[in-house]
Amino acid sequence: MGSIDMNQIVGAYDILFVCLDALRWDVALEEQEKGGTPVLNRYGPWRKCQAPGNFTYPSHQAMFAGFLPVDEEIRDMKEREKLFFSQDIGMGRKAPPGAYTFCAPTFIQGLEQAGYTTCCIGGVSFFDKRTPIGNVLPGFFQQSYWRPSFGCMVKDSARNQVDFAVGKLRQIPEQQRVMMYLNISAIHYPNYFYVPGENSDSKLTHGAALRYVDGALDSLFAAFRKRGDTFVICCSDHGSCYGEDGFHYHGLNHPVVNTVPYKHFIMKRAAQTP
Repeated sequence: MGSIDMNQIVGAYDILFVCLDALRWDVALEEQEKGGTPVLNRYGPWRKCQAPGNFTYPSHQAMFAGFLPVDEEIRDMKEREKLFFSQDIGMGRKAPPGAYTFCAPTFIQGLEQAGYTTCCIGGVSFFDKRTPIGNVLPGFFQQSYWRPSFGCMVKDSARNQVDFAVGKLRQIPEQQRVMMYLNISAIHYPNYFYVPGENSDSKLTHGAALRYVDGALDSLFAAFRKRGDTFVICCSDHGSCYGEDGFHYHGLNHPVVNTVPYKHFIMKRAAQTP
């Protein structure tokens, strides 16, 4: 099963991976349907998927190893779409059609072996590089960055992350293929400050945070389109509960936590003006 041949992508396209940390499936769908996310809507509808983990750390360990969110209806592991395939583990060590095979701890390091410059723009604390555990995930990349202004407590964190990412992208020659990852922290708690007068997080403020992030992503996508053709992975790593069945936030198993939005798409190079 596969809608794209990654062997035709790797080496020819830049690769951008954007994780909207903690984004719920239901909120993503609601904003999509009412037009609240026009930037993301340009690139097709969300797919309803099963999260690979119930909080940031395990989910990213899985995703970076090539185990991206799985379509909700999949009931047999062999039917899942694979973009990246580790030749060292599982499935008879035979790559599914269209999957790019790598021999490394993560597909990021596999892309580095293929000549990519790899870059991480961190967001939540698992990417902040201030502690031993905060260095694990960024350590998979050749270049990794985190600033306090990228963190969850900063209202304009997504804009700060995107502006920084665009600046870094400009420093990389167009002929050098780049794999960039952004961990967008704005939708993660706290998000109450995206709705004036609110003092606690809720589905309402979660949706407002997503709308803010959508607007910030426009300049990031434009910067990649200016460079050339880009393959984009955009998804959540897990959802977050706001009192459903007595559950709050994440790091636990509940359908709201375990169901996430996912999409991948190709952005073609923007037409050059004379």
